[in-house]
Amino acid sequence: MKNQPFIRRRGFTLMELMVAMAITTIIVTVLVSVTSIAVETWNRSRSELRASRMGKMMLDYMARDFESLVARRGNSSEWLSVIDAPVSGSSSLDSSSASRLVFFTAATDRYDGNVGIPKLDGGGDVCCVAYLLDYKRPIIVGSSDFRTFVFNRKLVDPDKTFTQLLGESSASKSLDSVFTGIYPVENISNAGNYICENIYQFSTSFLVQVTDASTTPPVTRNVRVPMGGSGAKSFRVLGTGILTDYSGQDKDLVPSGRLMAVEISTTVLTDFAMDQIQAGRRAFSTDKAKSDFLAKYSYNFTKTIQLSTL
Repeated sequence: MKNQPFIRRRGFTLMELMVAMAITTIIVTVLVSVTSIAVETWNRSRSELRASRMGKMMLDYMARDFESLVARRGNSSEWLSVIDAPVSGSSSLDSSSASRLVFFTAATDRYDGNVGIPKLDGGGDVCCVAYLLDYKRPIIVGSSDFRTFVFNRKLVDPDKTFTQLLGESSASKSLDSVFTGIYPVENISNAGNYICENIYQFSTSFLVQVTDASTTPPVTRNVRVPMGGSGAKSFRVLGTGILTDYSGQDKDLVPSGRLMAVEISTTVLTDFAMDQIQAGRRAFSTDKAKSDFLAKYSYNFTKTIQLSTL
């Protein structure tokens, strides 16, 4: 019987193992980097979509109500009231541009959306609606954790609008004071009136058509009346004209002007931004640091609504 020849098996050298480990490390690093970029892109896209949805939802609500704005000339009643009302947010970020709006409208969702249904539709069509920005936990009232800038809409159905609000306001008694006397701010901002969150701020500007009779022939032009900041602090529309503390160009012509349109602009924060702001997790040492943060983690939406009733 012949002996089997001895076969010497050669293993990997240390150098070969090190080269293999280096290649594996490079591949894993590239895969982790690509995965991280993909996850970050997906999260950013999701935040953009959510912010876009919330911003458009808010603008759609307000647009529908403003398009159905109800006002009558030749009386002393007040039909629209806008009060500059900045919102205190976290210790590091306040909403400096916000307003409380109260006005009459033929809301399409009156009577809880049962318009045209017998016994549920009371027959009225003039509602009173109020909009308010607040800083709170969206659903659970009373908790200071996980707060956000919440946008609220309080709708008063026609029956209560007629008995409680129509005809109660005038030049000496504002619609805002009448409304908040019956429905306090705490009631407007409760969970039942929640529309959307992360609305950092929203600003309103009114386009008023004025006629300058001091020229020959008289000149008709539009005046933009912005709310908040260096603009007006209040803007009220009565059947006899406009009352406002606007002090800009053509301020003397605005009271007798005609309200033509309203421009609404809103800033929506991403979920990441709110997570950083909540409970003071993010502090801003300078205004530039705050503006850079908002520019990166917020989105702006603007809509102009034409008014045909005034």
